[in-house]
Amino acid sequence: MADDVCGKYDRIAGRFDAGRGRGLMERQYLEAMTARLPGGGSVLDLGCGAGEPLAGYFIRKGFKITGVDGAPAMIAMCRERFPAMEWLVGDMRGLALGRRFDAVLAWDSFFHLSMDEQRAIFPVFGAHLKPGGLLLFTSGPDEGGAGGEMYGESFGYCSLSPTEYRKLLAGQGLEVLLHKAEDPACGGHTVWLAAGKAGPS
Repeated sequence: MADDVCGKYDRIAGRFDAGRGRGLMERQYLEAMTARLPGGGSVLDLGCGAGEPLAGYFIRKGFKITGVDGAPAMIAMCRERFPAMEWLVGDMRGLALGRRFDAVLAWDSFFHLSMDEQRAIFPVFGAHLKPGGLLLFTSGPDEGGAGGEMYGESFGYCSLSPTEYRKLLAGQGLEVLLHKAEDPACGGHTVWLAAGKAGPS
């Protein structure tokens, strides 16, 4: 399912960015995360797109962003907008940066992966989180797949069940702080916020 997703986003990057809403319907979830982060903390944004509005929100709040996206055109826009931040062309599957972050964000990104690829991405999340780190991601409301079209390109979407997501999070030592299914105030998104156990004080 995900094999050509990056290529498709690369082809529609300009139109996608122009059409991406800037109204921050996601604000309540972003605030729930930033309220728990240390000032000036680090955020890994997986599937960062063109950097607006989500990465931009964290940057304007004083956080350090490392953005990863498989579409070079998206990363080029990020680098132009926020040259002081770190932007990497890459695939979140098997990502191994060798360092950990205060938070990992995967908003409207890893749902393009197959079910097995989604299962495999949770160790990637865990490997990039500091003790006590936060994970914010979106999924489908229940197990299943769907398809859609955007700017003339077809996309597939997958979701595991809420029960399985909870098990995968627990497997990485992450506790669910918030889970909202199909939130009408957030465009129908199903949102998860989880936190790891803090390290020794």
